[in-house]
Amino acid sequence: MGNTQEQSNIPSVAEYDIREVGRVQAIREFLVTVTGLPSCINGQIVEFQGGHLGLVMGFKGDLVQVLVLGLRVDLRIGDEVYNRGQLLNLPVGEGFLGRVVNSLCEPVDGLGPIESDQRAFVFSDAPGVMDRIPVNQTMPTGTFALDVVIPIAKGQRQLLIGDRLTGKTTVALDAIMNQKGNGTVCIYCSIGKPYSSLTTVIDLLREKDALPYTIVVDSTSSTSVGQQYLGPYTACMLGEYFMYRGKDVFVVFDDLTKHAWTYRQISLLLERAPGREAYPGDIFYIHSQLMERAAYLKPEKKGGSMTFFPIIETLQGDLTSYIPNNIISMTDGQIYFDSALFYKGVKPAIDFGLSVSRIGNKAQWQAVRKFSKDFRLEYLQYQALLQMTRLRATGLSEEAQTRLKKGEIITQLISQNKHKPVPLEGQVIYLFALSKGMLDALSTSSIKRFKEGVLQFVQDRSPGLIEAIKSAHDVSGENEEELGNVLLDFFDQIVE
Repeated sequence: MGNTQEQSNIPSVAEYDIREVGRVQAIREFLVTVTGLPSCINGQIVEFQGGHLGLVMGFKGDLVQVLVLGLRVDLRIGDEVYNRGQLLNLPVGEGFLGRVVNSLCEPVDGLGPIESDQRAFVFSDAPGVMDRIPVNQTMPTGTFALDVVIPIAKGQRQLLIGDRLTGKTTVALDAIMNQKGNGTVCIYCSIGKPYSSLTTVIDLLREKDALPYTIVVDSTSSTSVGQQYLGPYTACMLGEYFMYRGKDVFVVFDDLTKHAWTYRQISLLLERAPGREAYPGDIFYIHSQLMERAAYLKPEKKGGSMTFFPIIETLQGDLTSYIPNNIISMTDGQIYFDSALFYKGVKPAIDFGLSVSRIGNKAQWQAVRKFSKDFRLEYLQYQALLQMTRLRATGLSEEAQTRLKKGEIITQLISQNKHKPVPLEGQVIYLFALSKGMLDALSTSSIKRFKEGVLQFVQDRSPGLIEAIKSAHDVSGENEEELGNVLLDFFDQIVE
């Protein structure tokens, strides 16, 4: 009995705080050199004696190089640093929907704490090849030019690239708004951008009622360098929680150019050898590691998907610079925004000649594929013909005039007001009318009225037709005849 009583007074293992203790040896802005932590490995989290966190980024002999994750951290040489052997893991769960969090999943929207379901590793492996299925399911973006010419599939990684202020973020936000009501979880990650631009995005999402199914990750320029580096990985980790539970996820990284700048800054302070454009040699790895986590899982893995829209900013349209070149090579295609088109008033300013999707039309509805067969070719031929006719104002053949008229109609269909996504059934109606020649005699103002009112007119006149298009993804037989008759009634009202 005596031995039993003595053993009951001995604390259990859970009551011990097992940790390795080191000390701060040097401080260089947001990087700290620590001595006395021989068991550390890359990607582990350490804690400073004030409670702030740091991420192990590398080693220099027996010294550990730690990236400080806080913004205003009061550190001094000689302070204790604790290593508990834990990799960086953060809370995830349904409670994050509709919230704004920083890169450590801490709420920054003033709405109180977030109840998490579990914790997940920030740096995790991408799904294996055997866990995936081909990406061939449509992910509608609501942007007519994309869904018709450069369709996006669930699980795809599609790059948005172009000079600043050419509409890249607008297209990405429109895609988020277009997911309303279809069960897709959206994540918007702002990296290195001004905080004022993030508040504008949040206000817009709230105004369009898109915030309840969206998570906003704040790694703007007002956060620490460590949090700007972690931002996209945190957004990916939050998305994986939903993907592995069978949901569709859409993630926007805005933008990875600034993420590359942040990593270059960290690497130079780590005294790593600079390479092309002063970027470190592993800049390709950190982005490819991120991009590979987009996937469409097979049914045995719940069948969830995660689609990426990484955004890259170019300088004067230079696609051959280092970071744009890297991201182009690790994505499934790119959407190129041309500043010249933007300044001409073509919005979205997408250059169809330089934009491509490696998924192709496999992700399109049958109706879109059928009615848009020559859409891209006709538009590119129109652009080339337009350049030629500027040098020759008279004497055009009848064929050339017909092509110019058709190109003008296509341009009017492509032009789209920002933050007004068009559902796929509406796009099918546009293409049907175009393919049947119903728009050939319309003026520019009549085409605008057609775009604004035709979907609601068809919905009111024949709601069963819209449901049939949405369920079958096609227009054929009786539905085709009925749609033609409804459109004729509509044109009788709008023709001047």
